[in-house]
Amino acid sequence: MISQIFKRVLSSQSHLKNPNLSFSISILFFSSSSQPRTHKPKPTTTVSEYLINQHQFSPEAASKASSAVSHLKNPQRSDSVLSFLRESGFSQSQLEETIKKLPRVLSSDVDKSIRPKFKIFHDLGLSPSDIAEIISSDPWILWYSSDNRFGPSISVLKSILGSDDAVCKALKLSGWFLKIDLEKSMVPNIEFLKSCGVDSSAILKFVFKFPRFLMLKHESMVDCVRRADEMGFDRKSKMFLPAIRVLSSMSLENWGLKLDVFRSLGFSENDILAVFRRVPLVFGVSKSKIKDMTELLLLSGNHDISFVVNHPELLLCSPERRLKPRLKVLQILEDKRILKKKPSLTTVCKITDKLFSEKYVLPYANELQLEEQNVERS
Repeated sequence: MISQIFKRVLSSQSHLKNPNLSFSISILFFSSSSQPRTHKPKPTTTVSEYLINQHQFSPEAASKASSAVSHLKNPQRSDSVLSFLRESGFSQSQLEETIKKLPRVLSSDVDKSIRPKFKIFHDLGLSPSDIAEIISSDPWILWYSSDNRFGPSISVLKSILGSDDAVCKALKLSGWFLKIDLEKSMVPNIEFLKSCGVDSSAILKFVFKFPRFLMLKHESMVDCVRRADEMGFDRKSKMFLPAIRVLSSMSLENWGLKLDVFRSLGFSENDILAVFRRVPLVFGVSKSKIKDMTELLLLSGNHDISFVVNHPELLLCSPERRLKPRLKVLQILEDKRILKKKPSLTTVCKITDKLFSEKYVLPYANELQLEEQNVERS
């Protein structure tokens, strides 16, 4: 086909009687020396230089952002993003935090991607400072669709919590509400817990206190309830919901390691179950803290395993900041026979630092100071 076209061209141009015509046309159509046109790549700007020079970012923040996105193809679009965030109430530190965590937001289309989300927040009743705090704390929410995630999630939250004010409070606590399909996670979990006899008011408290717990995969929630049932938990107990949350927070391997710590300290299987039923949160603290607190109580000479089983909340105290100093103060007062009645350790450990000081330190400051000086001399 090409050869036929070539012949027709030669024929139509024969009247020119140009001996070089065939050569020039052959070069035009078939020369291997002809090169395709090349396009110079568009210049790009390094993210680090752009953020430092154009938007006064700190070197640390700029470096962090550039580790994920090294170059910008469209600095003008990035200018629009940063200008919009500033005009919306973001401080410099909030801007830096947002870009450090989600550098690719610099390539977003403000009108199509970012502005609609801000409108949803505004319509809900959130202030500019609230919105800036929510987004800078969890900027990944900007990467989710306004129509497919923001709107539906807020509708679900409102149906659960009952008001825009409550939804605003929840969003200020966690951006996860806008990143998870609540219709497939939170709604089934809440309905299941209600069917287990858990009071609705207790569930609502967990929405604010432990929001990610209610966004577990539904299968995981069902499994945690099964395990609590197998341990003899009363579903009507106020500790049932905290127990499920603790079970959901650790792997089976970590759960087994916690059991091993209690066994190594002398707790029987029934003792361990009793501790868990009374104060499930004990199993949420570290293995070293469980060990340290238990040993401190046992080494005091006045308490045994049964005391710890009956008062497991003591294991939640800080050994260095609360238990040790208070035990020391009480021991000094007992040795000097200053106290007419020995106080309950559970009461002593539960009260605030201020109240402990008012009852057991300030009235006996001279005696305690003298004892401290004697210890230092010895």
